Amino acid sequence: MVSRPGACRRLQWLVAALLWWLGVAQPVQAQQQVRVSGTVSAADTRLPLQGATVAVQRTRTGVVTTATGSFAIDALPTDTVLFRALGYKSQRFPLGGTGLSQFIVRIRLVRDSVQLGEVQVVSDRADRALINRALRNMKKPAPAVVNGPKRPPKPKPLFAVDSAAPKAPVPTIQSPVSLIYDQFSREGKQRRKMEEIEAAKRAEKARKAKLQYNKAFKDNRGYEP
Repeated sequence: MVSRPGACRRLQWLVAALLWWLGVAQPVQAQQQVRVSGTVSAADTRLPLQGATVAVQRTRTGVVTTATGSFAIDALPTDTVLFRALGYKSQRFPLGGTGLSQFIVRIRLVRDSVQLGEVQVVSDRADRALINRALRNMKKPAPAVVNGPKRPPKPKPLFAVDSAAPKAPVPTIQSPVSLIYDQFSREGKQRRKMEEIEAAKRAEKARKAKLQYNKAFKDNRGYEP
């Protein structure tokens, strides 16, 4: 049997060991973290990459690079730091159990060329019967009616106009001598001449009256005197 004083002594040793581990071992483990800092840039242009992800692969926690591509993150000496950016290949940086407390690195990411697969565009062909049915159901527009230019009606004269020349006197059987005398005598010739002048004056007067009347219309084609 184990005496009671021996059991108490063992319990005290266990409590002391636990306190030592909590007070000494944990601070020592906390002091083993490594501060990793630096910049991330593109390998082809050497320009800083803003928004790149810097994460500890073990814990999947990380930070994002600034506008100048700089970053700072804490990790254990045995961790691996993962660098990723959109359009670039990922890069891993293992710390390898280093005994250093700080790492300053310059990471240059290489562009990632993504090859897309072939895209085939196939259009559905409409059924010929459906097309013919749609064409038959379409209403054909009525042909446009083309009317010729409308001519105004023929104007009516305000008064009767007789433009015909006066008829020659009709010879009668009762006076054949007077007819011969009238055709060859001086007085007959003058009378016929005066009749022709009077007829010409009447015709000219009628023509002028018709011309004055037609001036009131815009289109007089076909009605000229």
